[in-house]
Order: sequence, then C-alpha cells, then structure tokens
Amino acid sequence: MTTKYLFFTGGVVSSVGKGVTAAATGLLLKERGFKVAVQKLDPYINVDPGTMSPYQHGEVFVLDDGAETDLDLGHYERFIDIRLGRVSTFTTGQVYAEVISKERRGDYLGGTIQVIPHITNEIKRRVGLAAKETGAEIVILEIGGTVGDIESQPFLEALRQLRNEVGRENCLFVHVTWLPTIGATGEMKTKPTQHSVAALRSIGISPNFIIARADDPIDESLCDKIALFCDVEKRAVIPMETAGVLYEVPLMLEKRGVGDLVLEKLGLSARQKPNMKPWEKLIAEVRKPKPTIRIALVGKYVELQDAYMSVREAVKHAALANGVEVDLAWVHSADLEKDKGWEVVESADGVIVPGGFGSRGIEGKILAARYAREKKVPYLGLCLGMQVMCVEFARNVLDLEEANSSEFDRGTQHPVIDLMLDQRSITDMGGTMRLGLYPCELQKGTKAAAAYGASHVDERHRHRFEFNNSYRTQFEKKGMTFSGLSPDGKLVEIAELNDHPYMVGSQFHPEFLSRPMKPHPLFVGLIRAAKERARK
Repeated sequence: MTTKYLFFTGGVVSSVGKGVTAAATGLLLKERGFKVAVQKLDPYINVDPGTMSPYQHGEVFVLDDGAETDLDLGHYERFIDIRLGRVSTFTTGQVYAEVISKERRGDYLGGTIQVIPHITNEIKRRVGLAAKETGAEIVILEIGGTVGDIESQPFLEALRQLRNEVGRENCLFVHVTWLPTIGATGEMKTKPTQHSVAALRSIGISPNFIIARADDPIDESLCDKIALFCDVEKRAVIPMETAGVLYEVPLMLEKRGVGDLVLEKLGLSARQKPNMKPWEKLIAEVRKPKPTIRIALVGKYVELQDAYMSVREAVKHAALANGVEVDLAWVHSADLEKDKGWEVVESADGVIVPGGFGSRGIEGKILAARYAREKKVPYLGLCLGMQVMCVEFARNVLDLEEANSSEFDRGTQHPVIDLMLDQRSITDMGGTMRLGLYPCELQKGTKAAAAYGASHVDERHRHRFEFNNSYRTQFEKKGMTFSGLSPDGKLVEIAELNDHPYMVGSQFHPEFLSRPMKPHPLFVGLIRAAKERARK
C-alpha cells in the first residue's frame, strides 16, 4: 500500500504533550493492524542532543544503533512498544551538514545552495527513509517546537511540498495546541489557537485535526468555536485535558474515536479490533490503593525532572509490577556534600544514582553510595551510578583513599574507573562514546542473573569510561561480584555486592528498555528489595 503520513505540529507553546499524543496515536494505529514508524524532526542546529545540557533539553534517549535522540523517542518506544533507529530522528544541524558536505564535494555543480529547494529536498529525503528502512505503512512525524518558530519554517515548507508530492489523500496534519485559562476571570481562551492555525495556514498548511489541550475540562462550545474559526470538522477537534496518569492518554484518544477517524480520513479500514484491555488494566492498577515506599533519586540535574524521564518511568513500571506506590524523592547530589538533604535519603527505602557527566556533585553521589552500602539500603546505580559505587568501595573497603575516576581526577593514583583505550585519541565530544546496544553475559547465582532470569542480555550504553580491570581481583576478594561482563570478559557491565540485600550497578542504561507492560528486571529487583525493607 502507499505510505500514509501523519504530521504533528505544535501551537501556542511547547511542552503541551505533542510527543505523547503522537506516540498514543501510533499505538491506536498499531492496535488496528498497521505497521507504524515514528520520526522526530528537531529544528535546533545541534547535530544531536548528545552534547546539550540536560537543563536545556532534558534527557538524551539512546537507541539500539547508538543514535542520541530527544526524550520524545522514549515516549514513542514505551507507548507503541517498538524499537527505533537513527532514521527515526534528525535535526536542522544534520540536514545542513549533509547539504554543505555535498556542496564541498561539488555535487551541486557550482549551483547556488538555497533553503528551497536544497534544504527542503534533504528534509524530504530523510522523511522518506523512515518508511523505506522500516517498511512502515503509516509514518508519524512530530515537528519540534511551535508554528511561528523561525527554525521550524524549512521543515513545515518541506512537509507542505511532500503533501503535494505523495497526494493529499495520503497525508494528515494534526495540530496540538494549548487553551490557556485567564486567572482573573477563569475563562478558557481559544484565540491563541486561532492565531497559531492562522500562522500554519499562511504557509499553505490547513490542519485536518486539532488536539486542544488544557489542564481543565474543555466545554463543547469551545470545540464548536475552534472548528468554526479554524475551518476544521467538528469531530476532528479533540478536547484533551491533562491526564492524571500519562498512560491514560491512549485510552482518552480511543474514547474520542481518534483511531477510527484517522483511518477514515486516510482512506483505510481497520484490519483488527483494537485491544485496549491491557491499558485499561494498567490504569486500573495505577489507581488501586497500594502501600507506598520511598525511593531517593540522587542526581545532578534534579531541578529539571525531564533530565531523568526514562528513570522516572522505569520506576513507575517496576512499582506497578511489585504492587506498590513509589514516592520518588529528588535529592541534589551537591546538597549532600554540604550536609543538606540527608533526611530525605535516610527516610528512603531505596536509592537510585543515575547517570551524568562532569565533576559537579560527584562526591555527593559517592556519599549516597556509601550510605546505601553501610546501611544495607537497596541501591541501583545507572552508568555513572555504577562507577561512583566502585569508587566508594575502593576508598572505604579497599582503603585506596585516593581512588577516583580519571574523568574527575586525571592524576589519581588509583583510577578504578578509567578512559576506554579506544577513546583516548578522540577529541570530538559528539557521538564519540560507547553508544547503543551491546551484549552482556550474566554470571550464574548472582542477583543480576536472578533478576533477569536469563544468561545473556543486550542493553543500551552511553559512556566513555569503564571499570579498570587492573583492580578487578582486589574488588572480588573484598566482596564485589562482577555479575555482568562483555562476551569476551574484558568489560564490566554489572557490579553487585555479595553481602547486601540489593546493591547493583550497571554500566549501561536499563531505563531505556523499560516498558509499562514489561518493566526492566533491574528496576523490578530494586523495588522488590525496597518493598521488603519497608515491610520489615
């Protein structure tokens, strides 16, 4: 069949749930029997978010093939339960880099390079790759930012051209927009939506759907008004108030008939009846009263919780599997160094130390690892969280007082965490780490092997430094087991303490593969141990 396209644009403000809405729509189409691919078009000029500050961009989500991407790709994978690759995202930076590279090679035969047609052609070429490489029948594209952003204009122009090339019957534009409420009067306003649709229409695009977002219930009269002023069918104006539970969004869209309406407008018929019962069961489970346990997340970027989006979701998935509610307490690791925030850590039933880069707050993370080890508090270290767990062990169990990672102290006498050999000559920062899916062999009789119930797993990585094998024997003699290793035995993937209820650190990022219906085993193990501690 001809590939069909759904283009998601944003209006009024960003961060209104465009990515979640796109992901949930993808789920509805998959449930109706169609093969779906999703693509994120990011207008920033960075090549990828890998070198961007988490404070500006939130977490960097890593795919199987090592692509460093926007956190929305995490939503796509978690909702639709698909594995995406690097064709599922591209940025303005990548587009311009490719066009300039071709110009330098002389591919354009001395012609003047312009936004139209050269930049827009490259955008269309990359959009085409999503269907070509995945075999998808329906491709969902989310355009980052909002209509009116100067950076987004080449993308929108390219999609306008693409609509004419593939046929209007094969494309739908879905505009996700915000309805603000005026505090003084309590009145919800549609005027910003009207203006953003007018801006979209001024470049030749009329939306087929409008997803009207608000924190409060949206009156039907407002939907009538939006339909009238924005020239959209009334049934294609979908009111979406903020969901109490993120995973309720697909059910809300299903209730509004979005899945069937999208297929109707694309000239398709459902191949099977959608089965939303697992999602209904999930939401019922979320809403069921459950005992609460507290998990302290000791991080460097806790002011912006989106920096740990996948960790937060993985904790929720594991909590559901264990029949508990989790009170996730955010602790800034730098505060622990100043003797602040300890009351939160000390009241917790478990501790998570997630990844990060740079020396700020590292000693606070090491202190958290020491507390968890000495007090027998369940602990899960993710990437850097595993490394600080090893540094702490070296300092306080092996009595190597100067032990450190060479990332933070290049002159340390005991670099128990050190730069990988193949990384030592690299000068570029972007896309040069150990990235993507790598195999891990689990050692029999360990907590990691028990958690997974397997002997071999594949996990996603994003790091530059590794455990230094020169210290492996010393660590093992004092009670640390390296329960996950690369197939050749040379790289430590998982470390755990023998004499501890659950102190496990992974060099990889398990949070990237956790799903609502398939929680990640290492998180399930942590929550189970924390639940047991709370019970005692």
